[in-house]
Amino acid sequence: MSKKVFCMIQQPEYIFEASWEVCNRIGGIYAVLSTRAASMVKQYGDSKVFFFGPDLWRGGHESPYFNESKLLLKGWREQASREGLQVRIGHWNVPGKPIAILLSFGQYFAKKNEIFGHVWDKFRVNSLEGYGDYDESCIFGYATGVVMRSLYNYLQLHDKAVCAHFNEWMTAFGLFYVKEHLPQVGTLFTTHATSIGRSIAGNQKPLYDYINYYDGDQMARELNMVAKHSVEKQAAHHADCFTTVSDITNIECTQLLEKAADVVTPNGFENDFVPQGMAMKKSRKAARELLKRVAEKILGFSIPDDTLFIGTGGRYEYKNKGLDVFMQALRRALDRSEELGRDVLAFIMVPAWISGPRQDLREALDNDTPLNSWNRFTTHELRDYDHDNIMGAQRWLGLNNADYQRVKFIFVPTYLHGNDGIFNRSYYDIIAGLDLSIFPSYYEPWGYTPLESAAFGIPTITTTLAGFGLWAANYSTEPQNGVGVVERTDSNYNQVVDTIADMIVKHTQLPKPKRDAARKKARAISQKALWKQFFVYYEEAYKIALSEKVHLLQ
Repeated sequence: MSKKVFCMIQQPEYIFEASWEVCNRIGGIYAVLSTRAASMVKQYGDSKVFFFGPDLWRGGHESPYFNESKLLLKGWREQASREGLQVRIGHWNVPGKPIAILLSFGQYFAKKNEIFGHVWDKFRVNSLEGYGDYDESCIFGYATGVVMRSLYNYLQLHDKAVCAHFNEWMTAFGLFYVKEHLPQVGTLFTTHATSIGRSIAGNQKPLYDYINYYDGDQMARELNMVAKHSVEKQAAHHADCFTTVSDITNIECTQLLEKAADVVTPNGFENDFVPQGMAMKKSRKAARELLKRVAEKILGFSIPDDTLFIGTGGRYEYKNKGLDVFMQALRRALDRSEELGRDVLAFIMVPAWISGPRQDLREALDNDTPLNSWNRFTTHELRDYDHDNIMGAQRWLGLNNADYQRVKFIFVPTYLHGNDGIFNRSYYDIIAGLDLSIFPSYYEPWGYTPLESAAFGIPTITTTLAGFGLWAANYSTEPQNGVGVVERTDSNYNQVVDTIADMIVKHTQLPKPKRDAARKKARAISQKALWKQFFVYYEEAYKIALSEKVHLLQ
C-alpha cells in the first residue's frame, strides 16, 4: 500500500470496545464509557461502534441499561449461534444508544487450563497464582476476543481500519486473542488504575513517597497479586497503544508496569444529565428539603434553614477515598465552632454492609412521627456497627450529633439508585442539594465524583493525588473559585486535614453573593472537561494503534 494511503488512515472505520462494565454499572469505568459513547457514535457512526460486555443477567432480571433487539445483526446472531457463541445484541441505554453485545462465557471454563497455558506460551502471562475473580475475568476476556473475531469476519472488515479497545486487566485475554488472530486490527489497552498500585495503597503502604523504589513484580509477589499484575503488565506491553487516564496514574504505569502510556486520555463526561436553569433551582430546592427532613428525623431536632450541607461519596475505601480525612476534618471544624458562620451537616454517601433501610425511620417519615432510637447517625441498618470504620471514627472523634454540636453528620450507607427505601431518589437528585462536596482522596486515578459535583454547581474539594485534582489545579485551587485542590503526600496527613477543615470554616463564612459566584465557577470548570474537549486524546490513541497496521490490510 502506498505512503499516500498510509497517511490517509489516521482514524478507524470501526471500533470494538470491551469492558466488564458495559451495561453493568458497578464503578467509575461505567461512567467513562457510557458518557464517551455519544461522542464515538457522533464521530464514527452508529453502525461502526460496538461495545462488548458480560451477560450477567439471569433469572428474569434484565439489565436496566440494555435494550435487546431481535432484528439488529440478525444474520450474525444466527451465525454466531452456529459457531457455539452465546450473544445478545441490542443497544446500551445511554446517550448515543451505541450497539452493545452481551456475551456468555461459561462454556469456556472447561478449556481454562488450555487457554491459560497458551497465553503463558504466547504472552508470558502467569495465571498459576490466580484466585478469586481472576479466572472469571480472564475467561470473559478470552470470550470477548472470540466474539470480536466472529463479528469481524461476518462484517468482512479485512480491508477496513479497525480498532479493538480493551479496558482493564479483566479484558486483557481478549487483547491477546485479537493480537494473535487479527493482527491487522489496532489494539488499545487502558488501565484506569494499576492493580498493584491500588493494592499498595490499600495495604497501607506509602505509594507516592517511595514510588521510584518499588518493583512491580516484587510487590506483586509480596501482596499476592502475581496473576493480575502479570496479565495487566503484558497487556500494556503488547497493545499497539497503551493508555491511562491521568498523569498521576501514568507515574504508576511507568514504574510498576515498566511501560509509560503512549497517550494519557483524561476522563471527560457529558452533562446532559445535569438540570439547567429553573430545573436546577427546583432540583436543588427539592433535594435540600428531602435531606433536611430525613436528617431532622434521625437527629431528633430541627436544624437551621441556612445550615451548610456538605457531602462525600464513592466506594467504601476508607483510606483510598479519604474518608478518614473527611471524618477528622469534621472534628477539627467542630473544634472551631466559634468561627463557623453557619452550622454544618455532612452527608456521607458510601455503600456499606447493610440489611436494608431502617424500618423505624421509614415509619417515622411516612407517619410524621418522632423517631425513638439510639441510632442518630445512619439512614439504613448496618449489619455490624461495631466494626464499621465510619462508625468507629464517630466514636473515637466524639462526633455525637448532639444538638449543641455545630457540626453533625448523617451516614447514608447505600447505593442511591432511586429505590433505597429512605430517599428513593438517585445520587444526582440528592447531591443537587449540597453546598460543598469533599473528596480528599489518597488513591484516585481520575475522580468523577468531584467533577460531577462541579457540573451541578457545587464547589468541591479534592487533592493532588487525584487525576481530576491535578487537572483542575490549572483553573482553581480554592473552593470559593469552584474547586479546592489540597496538596497531599504520604507524609502530610495532618496538614491535609487542617487545610480541609479551614476550607469548611471559610465556606460557612461566605456571604451569599460569593457562594453564588463559587457555584458558577464550579460549573464553568466542569465545562472544560466535556468529551468534546477530551475526545481528541482518544483520536490520537486510535491513530497510534493503527500506525503500523496499514500494510496488513487486504
